[in-house]
Amino acid sequence: MLRLENVTAHYGTIQALKGVSINVSEGEIVTVIGANGAGKTTLLKTLCGLVSATSGKVYFYDKDITNLPTSDIVAAGIVMVPEGRRIFPRMTVLENLQLGGYLNRNKSETKANMERVFELFPILKDRLHQIAGTLSGGEQQMLAIGRALMSRPKLLLLDEPSMGLAPKIVLSIFDIIRQINREGTTILLVEQNAQMALSTAHKAYVLETGRVVMEDTAEKLLHNEQVRKAYLGEA
Repeated sequence: MLRLENVTAHYGTIQALKGVSINVSEGEIVTVIGANGAGKTTLLKTLCGLVSATSGKVYFYDKDITNLPTSDIVAAGIVMVPEGRRIFPRMTVLENLQLGGYLNRNKSETKANMERVFELFPILKDRLHQIAGTLSGGEQQMLAIGRALMSRPKLLLLDEPSMGLAPKIVLSIFDIIRQINREGTTILLVEQNAQMALSTAHKAYVLETGRVVMEDTAEKLLHNEQVRKAYLGEA
């Protein structure tokens, strides 16, 4: 479904990605874990066209999408929920969701997509006309994911969905991520909470200073001694 081949990316003279190759198969949850500054967010931004790849290729269903405009990548079926949620705080919940579905001109499909969002996040229906910036952190994360789902993405990119949330809310968000996947959406998850990420994903990559240093099934990496010491806080 998604294939990166030796992708590099720079911020000015700083090389943030150094020959990254990953594969995401349809129906999977794939996670990328790593410390702050490892290049995880840059990886997602490069997939979305927000950061230009300086070399290498990105393929989506065998089509070269390297450095396409972000609007074209969204239209192809790849949507990102950014780190920090990035909702529109002065708009209502409804207006945020409507913006997420702006590419779809079919009113019945848009309505069905919104109903699906309400099934996943019933609280959003209760908050429909509330200003989004007044929502709690967990509700804002739900809105950010719901907004992304309004376009019925084939591949959902999640950047640090647990950031800044209470542990109970994190568990709820990850339960919903699993449900979204079970209903047919492929997910590429970037997450600093390695325990949650590896417990949720099918396959995992470990990124260090812009390079993939390890890849395996998520279950094997969850029990890998090196990973446990480096990312799970175990001596």
